[in-house]
Amino acid sequence: MRQCDRSTPRDWVDNAVRLIDADTQRSADTHLLRYPLPSDWGVQLYLKDESTHITGSLKHRLARSLFLYAICNGWITEGTTVVEASSGSTAVSEAYFARMLGLDFVAVMPASTSPQKIALIEAQGGRCHFVTRPPDMYTEAARLAAECGGHYLDQFTNAERATDWRGNNNIAESIFEQMSLERYPVPEWVVVGAGTGGTSATIGRYVRYRRHATRVAVVDPENSAFFGGYETGDRAYQTGMSSRIEGIGRPRVEPSFVPQVVDRMLEVPDAASVAAARFASGVLGRKVGGSTGTNLWGAYALIAEMLAAGRGGSVVTLLCDGGDRYAGTYFDDAWMAKQGMSLTAPHRALEIFHETGRWTA
Repeated sequence: MRQCDRSTPRDWVDNAVRLIDADTQRSADTHLLRYPLPSDWGVQLYLKDESTHITGSLKHRLARSLFLYAICNGWITEGTTVVEASSGSTAVSEAYFARMLGLDFVAVMPASTSPQKIALIEAQGGRCHFVTRPPDMYTEAARLAAECGGHYLDQFTNAERATDWRGNNNIAESIFEQMSLERYPVPEWVVVGAGTGGTSATIGRYVRYRRHATRVAVVDPENSAFFGGYETGDRAYQTGMSSRIEGIGRPRVEPSFVPQVVDRMLEVPDAASVAAARFASGVLGRKVGGSTGTNLWGAYALIAEMLAAGRGGSVVTLLCDGGDRYAGTYFDDAWMAKQGMSLTAPHRALEIFHETGRWTA
């Protein structure tokens, strides 16, 4: 009888999973905030505040799932160097988990990434490796991982498969549990951006699995390929340009984007994203990031559509991260001027919406 036994001691794996689970156990769920809208509108807007994760963004959930996925698949073991292609927030969260497990972490990112995010990655013990052309991140991350015998987490491929979309305290399950006692517990819309596509895939699958009537809208910034790929049905659609709204938008349609579970896509100008982030920061009394502005611009448009049709209901979107990370970009007038972005027109559209419920953008 021939045999081939490749089993290895699992002490390190057992302890790694325990450490990640213990970290989850210590963390309370993120808050669901009511956004102030006039009560006579009959529409309620909620923000799932993902900035309260210990690493400060929505990407904390993704990083945890990616590490568990790789560990349980046997791709990450004791001493493995972990590599990722990331423009910032995912790498911050992944560096946190790598340090927890005693692993080296390298983030491959565009040279244009904000200094604040680079500092956050390095503060978590990660090392940053830069590329001039954003599309080169993928191949460079794979090359570095192969060169050192490490593991490339590849969030853009694995995001949709690493998360348990049926539940297990994923973001969709959390939203619906927190909405259960609200006036309109089943949202008319959930609005999210797409960076990997993993969040929209998780929510889209979950609402189908639970047979909710909720529809999923994905908002997409300038230069991103997701909208064009969705509109044309072309999975190979590319723009070759990076998004100025960090955390969302990609130069290609990523493997984790699942268009079949997305009900509508909205293309959002970058100036509108920034204007909405600044406007909402004033409404909420705290700064929110640019991708939250993109989400809110889409949510406002859909709420105005509901009001015009005489429909009540609820809309949920995400507060992805705090605005302090973007003090030198979206909240810096000099940076905005260099980008050639004027906020005058989108800001006026936001004022009109909040005053009247009409969408003039």
